Amino acid sequence: MKTMTAAAALSAALTGALAILATPALAQEHQHEPQAQSAPAAHGHAHAAFESGRFHVRVDGPEHPVGDVILIPGLSSSPEVWDGLTEDLKGRYRVHRVHIQGFAGAAAEDNATGPVSAPVAEDLARYIAEQGLNKPAVIGHSMGGTIGMMLAARHPDSVGKLMVVDMVPFMGAMFGAPGATAESVAPMADQIYTAMTAGPEEGYRQQAAASVTGMINTESLRAGPLEDTAKSDRAVSASAFRELIVTDLRPELPRITAPTTVVYVKFNDPRMTDMMVDGIYQASYATLPSAKLKRIDDSAHFIMLDQPAVFAAEVNAFLE
Repeated sequence: MKTMTAAAALSAALTGALAILATPALAQEHQHEPQAQSAPAAHGHAHAAFESGRFHVRVDGPEHPVGDVILIPGLSSSPEVWDGLTEDLKGRYRVHRVHIQGFAGAAAEDNATGPVSAPVAEDLARYIAEQGLNKPAVIGHSMGGTIGMMLAARHPDSVGKLMVVDMVPFMGAMFGAPGATAESVAPMADQIYTAMTAGPEEGYRQQAAASVTGMINTESLRAGPLEDTAKSDRAVSASAFRELIVTDLRPELPRITAPTTVVYVKFNDPRMTDMMVDGIYQASYATLPSAKLKRIDDSAHFIMLDQPAVFAAEVNAFLE
C-alpha cells in the first residue's frame, strides 16, 4: 500500500483537526440543561436524571422501546448533529444524545482542565449502570468514536454494539513518521495545544470556519456546526484535541467484545485513493479483526449530514 509522507500526513491531519476545533470561548455564558428528569418540552426531548460535570443527556423515544441507543457527537459538536438520525430511530428506540460540557454552549464544568474523552467514557459507564440500560448500542462520531471505543474496551459488559463514525483508534499516527507512538507525538501535541490556546482569536475563528466548510459538503447544513464551534469553550476543545493526538487505543481494541462497525469516508486529500484509505483503516483496526469496516462515498467528515439516508440505512442494519 502506498503511504503519505510525514509532511503530507500532517497537513491532512491538521485540515481535519481545524475543522472540529472550537473558536471563541463563549461557553462560560451558557448553563447546561437541567439534570433532573423533565417531561418533553417544545423541543420534544426530556433530560436524563443524571448528575455529572462531564456531560448531560437528552432522551427521546417511546415508553417501551425495543432498545437503547447512545449517540456521542464529536469535538466541539452538539447533539443537534444527530437530529435526523434521532427522528429516524425514536419511534422504536430510546435515543440518548450526549452533550459534552464545554462544547456547543454547555458550561465547561469538570472538563475545564485536563483530559475530556477518558473521563467522559467513565461517566458514560456510570450513566448506563444508573439508568439501568441493558447493553445499549453506542454510536460515536469523530471524538465521540474515541469515547465509544474507550467505553467498550474498558467496560465491555456495558455496551451491546459499537459503531465508530469516521475515526481511527490512534489519530497521532497521522502526526508522525511510520511507527509513531503516543510518546513520540506528545511534543507536537503540546505545540498544537499551545497554538490553539494562545493564538489570536480572530485567526482562530477564520480558520475554524474555513475548516468546517471543508468537513461538510452540504452547504445548507454547515450553519449548525459553525455555530457549535463558535459557542464552544476554546480551552476545553484544545485540551480534548491534545488528548486525542496522544491516545492510542489500538492495544485496547482486543478487549472490545461488542460487535463493532466502523464507517468512514475518503480523506480530504486528492493524493489519497480509495484503496489507500481502505488500507489505512484496515491497518488501524488490525487488533480488532472482527470489526466490520465500511467506506461511505460522496461524503465529508459529517456523514450523518452529507449522506443521511445512506448513514441511516447503515445504522439500522447495525442495530438489527
